[in-house]
Amino acid sequence: MSHNTFGKILRFTSFGESHGSTIGCVLDGFPPGMSITAEEIKSQLVRRASGQSRHTSQRKEKDDVQIVSGVFEGVTTGHPIALIIENTDARSKDYTNIAKQIRPGHADYSYWKKYGVRDYRGGGRSSARETTMRVAAGALARKWLFDNYNITITAWLAQLGDIELEAGDLSRIDESPFFTGVIERVPELDAYMDALRKSGDSVGARINAKAVNVPAGLGEPVYGKLDAELALAMMSINATKGVEIGAGFDAVAQNGTVHRDEIIDDEFTSNHAGGILAGVSTGQDVTLSVAFKPTSSLRIPGKSIDIDGNAIEVVTKGRHDPCVGIRATPIVEAMMALVLMDHIMRHNAQTQSEKIAK
Repeated sequence: MSHNTFGKILRFTSFGESHGSTIGCVLDGFPPGMSITAEEIKSQLVRRASGQSRHTSQRKEKDDVQIVSGVFEGVTTGHPIALIIENTDARSKDYTNIAKQIRPGHADYSYWKKYGVRDYRGGGRSSARETTMRVAAGALARKWLFDNYNITITAWLAQLGDIELEAGDLSRIDESPFFTGVIERVPELDAYMDALRKSGDSVGARINAKAVNVPAGLGEPVYGKLDAELALAMMSINATKGVEIGAGFDAVAQNGTVHRDEIIDDEFTSNHAGGILAGVSTGQDVTLSVAFKPTSSLRIPGKSIDIDGNAIEVVTKGRHDPCVGIRATPIVEAMMALVLMDHIMRHNAQTQSEKIAK
């Protein structure tokens, strides 16, 4: 399997499977001189972790990250940073009965057709477990962006099934398992998820995100556009089915007089472009939205085939999220951080004009 590396100057490579002994990553190209601890990384991993509420998979991993290389006496050295995490709560036996079954809506069919073999234990590389290392690497990128450029990245739940949510108070998104700033609506979300879980079905979610204090000038036309690479980063997250930048698909119904972000006294009057024009950041907030599909691991029977082509009925047992999109919030933040840091480094390395100031 190729293409496990993301980025140009800041290169992130992940490895490991959902039910393997270990998952890990290598972050190559990270600058020297930044202080970092395993505890700082884990503070982000805890936000992504399952088993913290009744609304997520009850798999409970410790996610104790080990910094194997690239950090000496608590400071990054400029050498490749290797991080590993042991899988301590994998239950491969939960998948024994589906070893020959093709679960509808999963990577089973496409991986089987591509490789001729598949890891049926939780989906292997297609499992959301792989995103743990994205969040780990993203923790370093987030800190570097804030320390050097005062860039902050925040993602939040904007829609759960057919329930739409305002942004609310984004300083409170970590107060509930839903990553919502509208705390008064948490009981409504609790009741919705309880009913969904009892029914055995699942639902999708929309996650919105913004990066504040992003400098103007990031992005490389024509094929290295900032918005294009943000879209690539988001589409690479498991279960993503759609990405919007700025107004996104709402732009279809807008008139040009509305959509264009007019400038008065060197200030934009709106931000329908999502902080990016012609693939290059404008200095406004960079905004995006990501749509996640419903979980396909269901105890409700579904029609499919086995690896011999026989018609079967599939029932997926074990520990699964009724809505994977909820826990995707810190993953969206992490991928956004990796893209922005990579683009700042690329700009400073290749542009003849003044470098992006710290």
